[in-house]
Amino acid sequence: MSETHHTADTQSPSGESRQLTRLAACNLSHGFGDGVVLEDISLAVEPGEILAIVGPSGTGKTTLLRLLAMFEPPDRGTVEVDGEDVWALSDDQRLALRRRIGMGFQTRSLFSASVSDNVAYGLRVRQSWGERLRSAIENVVGRRDPAPSVERALETVGMADKMHRDARSLSAGEAQRVAIARALAPDPDVLLLDEPTSNLDPRNTAAIESAMREARSHGIAVALATHDMQQAQRVSDRTAVLLDGTCIESGPTDRIFENPADDRVRRFIEGKLVY
Repeated sequence: MSETHHTADTQSPSGESRQLTRLAACNLSHGFGDGVVLEDISLAVEPGEILAIVGPSGTGKTTLLRLLAMFEPPDRGTVEVDGEDVWALSDDQRLALRRRIGMGFQTRSLFSASVSDNVAYGLRVRQSWGERLRSAIENVVGRRDPAPSVERALETVGMADKMHRDARSLSAGEAQRVAIARALAPDPDVLLLDEPTSNLDPRNTAAIESAMREARSHGIAVALATHDMQQAQRVSDRTAVLLDGTCIESGPTDRIFENPADDRVRRFIEGKLVY
């Protein structure tokens, strides 16, 4: 895959210029034990777009997101950020890239603390040692107001009015919105979401989809793994279809759903068994 560089030509929610980032899987394969989960996957999520990754359960969507997030190296192939193989970099360089990627998991995990403290945790884990020391000093001297980025992230998911609530008192949908706010608070260049609205009611689903669109409007590259075909049609610019661990077709969402080139994609979209 040829190297691609993007200049900072859009603004983050704070008003600062954003470094646009292209995240790509290139001929990527991965397995566990003797089983192959992903085979020769090549796809990219571009700055300022939402890419939907759809497919049946067990087809490798979550594994693909984890590899894109650099949680572990693939067995074969590469993960690239703006054309650069991340696993050819030093640990420090790769860590710096990982800090530019936010991820929301299907299972939301909140701490026994306020909503704002839960979101602020997403900032702390991306801070350098010196930044963490300054934050600790501010806490000691009593400066405990939520950071502006925490408030912005909660506003994006429609939870700013609950920032002082105990996170344990939230509904499942509200907890998922807070978990996504935590991923958004550090103002990532890429946002990876794994089934973020699974089993949620329409109100919470709509709030999360609105947050995706807001992220896209600020130049963030959003990759969404979902089994919800209607959601992919509502929010995504492009769709990639995974079946049996391979990407059998990708392209503009309208074309994929209205006129797919692969008959297996057509049958999958129609809700028929795919072999």
